[in-house]
Amino acid sequence: MRTAIVILAAAATLQAQSRPKPPDPGWVSLFNGKDLTGWVKVGNEKWDVVDGVIHGQGITKEYGYLRTEKMYQDFHMSLRFKCEADGNSGVFFHVDFKPGTADVSQGLQFEIDRTLNHHTGGIYGDGRGWIAWPAPEFETVIRPYDWNDMLVKVEGNRYVARLNGVVVLDFTDPTPKSFDGYIALQLHSGGQGNMKFKDLYVRDLSRR
Repeated sequence: MRTAIVILAAAATLQAQSRPKPPDPGWVSLFNGKDLTGWVKVGNEKWDVVDGVIHGQGITKEYGYLRTEKMYQDFHMSLRFKCEADGNSGVFFHVDFKPGTADVSQGLQFEIDRTLNHHTGGIYGDGRGWIAWPAPEFETVIRPYDWNDMLVKVEGNRYVARLNGVVVLDFTDPTPKSFDGYIALQLHSGGQGNMKFKDLYVRDLSRR
């Protein structure tokens, strides 16, 4: 009996250690683990919640997004993602859309792409194409077929991406175009998008 109690106690300890650590004060969860409360679908791609994970799937050839209900100027955001296919994805910020469409009218993205040398953590958008990307030695930091930990920071015109504990980008934009907007998860056009996200937290630093 005593042995069984010890085994159960050890299992409980191991389970507790495997759970994500609660965020520091000032951080707020963006995902309740049950449904998409607090998020808005943009476009016609499939977004649902399966086993406590946000699952985005491309079911057309168009772009698809899942954006926050709230707008953010400056913020820090942590999340975990897993690429289930080669389709390109990203975390958009300062983003907005043309009414009734999935066409981006403003905003940038932190790139996510499990194909090596496709600049995961780099900055793209605002009608400017690629703005900054990681140095070559950081192109292999991504885990192509496993969960990845990502922390992004947007403070004014400074953008920082930390991937799996490594700062892969720290860039100050000399000519920023957008300063406020939604945060959005992306499924790239082409129908290959298949992404999973979980443990999403944000620390809002906006001053309004």
